[in-house]
Amino acid sequence: MIVAIIVTYHPDLGELSRLLDALKHQVEQTIVVDNGTTIDVHGFLADRNDPRLHCLLLGDNRGVSTAQNTGIAWAREHGADYVVLFDQDSEPAPDMIERLVEAAEAMAAQGHIVAAVGPRYLDARQNNPPPFIRVRGLKLERCACTEPDAIVPVDYLISSGCLIPMSTLDAVGDMADALFIDYVDIEWGLRAKRIGYQSFGVCNAAMRHSLGEHPIKFFGRQIPLHSPLRHYYHFRNAVWLYRQSWLPLNWKLADAWRLLLKYGFYTLFTQPRLKHFRMMTLGLWHGLRGRMGQLDDV
Repeated sequence: MIVAIIVTYHPDLGELSRLLDALKHQVEQTIVVDNGTTIDVHGFLADRNDPRLHCLLLGDNRGVSTAQNTGIAWAREHGADYVVLFDQDSEPAPDMIERLVEAAEAMAAQGHIVAAVGPRYLDARQNNPPPFIRVRGLKLERCACTEPDAIVPVDYLISSGCLIPMSTLDAVGDMADALFIDYVDIEWGLRAKRIGYQSFGVCNAAMRHSLGEHPIKFFGRQIPLHSPLRHYYHFRNAVWLYRQSWLPLNWKLADAWRLLLKYGFYTLFTQPRLKHFRMMTLGLWHGLRGRMGQLDDV
């Protein structure tokens, strides 16, 4: 059985409806875990009159990682073989999950211990499918899909669209609650890789997904942009991850270089510059101190 887990937080109900419609014939059960939305998500879901659609209301914003873990616990209790995670603004192709399952089974048949498989996603605002990512030496490799049916080994996958065997979650563990949001998928993927599990990008599995808020145009490129608060979590959690003794040194150095470039770019080219700078700096400081969980005051 495949269970879809959708984490919502003040969702656009039109987008959420499209996601639910896209999943209707792809999974056996769908659970929506809501992080304290003020609109009536439960009533909206009840109006769909779908007995395979379930809702868990967390009451307040407890973070993406805790919401995902809540959905995973529900799926585990109900006998799921796989879970597939979604953000509220994603829309999978009609055959996406079928393609992912086929890829997971094919890699397992070849002797790989599968951590997760994920789709090639397209952000229509950027009109460019972001490549899958892995680190080799001190270089971050962006792995484009050179063949339409390629299955690409990667270090991690974005959480939305990510299909994970329940047996893998039982062995690796759930998402790190302390991270709250950002680097949750990266930390889990690297933790799985550390004990011999491999994640794969599946080129013939497609999904539409919005990465961040409205991107910044910069020398012909579209650079994803997040709010100052999201930048806080991004920088804090990155530094926290670098402090983990099990993370390979080359991965720390390669990712830290990217983080440094982001620190300079978002300080210089985003508005309001001072607030972005302050929140990124606070994130760095809290990451060094190990202050985790939700940021209660800014």
